[in-house]
Amino acid sequence: MTRSADRAVTLPELLASRDARQARQTAWLKQHGVTLISFTVVAPGPVKDSDLTRRIFDHGLQALKGMARDAGWPAIAQASFALITGPEALLAINAPAQAVKRAAIALEQTHPLGRLWDIDVLTPQGEILSRQRFSLPPRACLICSRAAALCAREQSHSLAELLAHMETRLNDAEYA
Repeated sequence: MTRSADRAVTLPELLASRDARQARQTAWLKQHGVTLISFTVVAPGPVKDSDLTRRIFDHGLQALKGMARDAGWPAIAQASFALITGPEALLAINAPAQAVKRAAIALEQTHPLGRLWDIDVLTPQGEILSRQRFSLPPRACLICSRAAALCAREQSHSLAELLAHMETRLNDAEYA
């Protein structure tokens, strides 16, 4: 598969990708009938597939596999997708969805790159378990302590600032 790294993604491509991800999730839930992890990378700006996002993704995928292995949760199936809209993975995990979500939240909160990951956990019935369901606040901005959605809406930080922060986090994690 040829990848077009560093190409800006259009809004129609982004929307089509979200629809395709949802269709894959539905198909996987129907096929496997267990908890599903849908994993992507936080990628501000129009470029979603880059060396930076791929490297962050690779770390996250290894961390998720390790989380499942350490908890003794069998991975029934897993697949990664190299897309212009950014790398994605699905993991069908034979474990209670709430336990998987709690572990995923802990991973996002404790791993040096965890804030750069978007780990959705779906019940076998297809319900996405939100942070709010676990009485957690919305995710914080990559740079400051405010809610990420608020900073994004107000464009509080430049794209260059956000990408530099992501690169620093990645380098710190890789060379720690």
